[in-house]
Amino acid sequence: MSRTKGNLAEDSACGFLTDNGFLIVERNFYSRFGEIDIIATKDEVLHFIEVKSGLDYESAIQNITHSKLNKFIKTLNVYMKKNSLDVDFMIDAVIVSPKKIWHVENITL
Repeated sequence: MSRTKGNLAEDSACGFLTDNGFLIVERNFYSRFGEIDIIATKDEVLHFIEVKSGLDYESAIQNITHSKLNKFIKTLNVYMKKNSLDVDFMIDAVIVSPKKIWHVENITL
């Protein structure tokens, strides 16, 4: 996916999350392990969010692999340590298709 297409999907995801009561804390946090697309809060829980886009839910969600999730968790740990945080958190995905946006909370493999 091109960076432009990725940015459009992330913009759509941020709008969707904001409309659903989330406060966007940060976008595109990088570590040497990888990137977290969106960091947001809602109800005193910190959400680390991976955004994927595709023609449909299935084609997009399949791009969250075991390897990607491991890198994501390492990056999440860097963020928590860097900001000296000890808070409740979860790992979520936002799937963006041309017709619908899905928010999948607490993803695991």
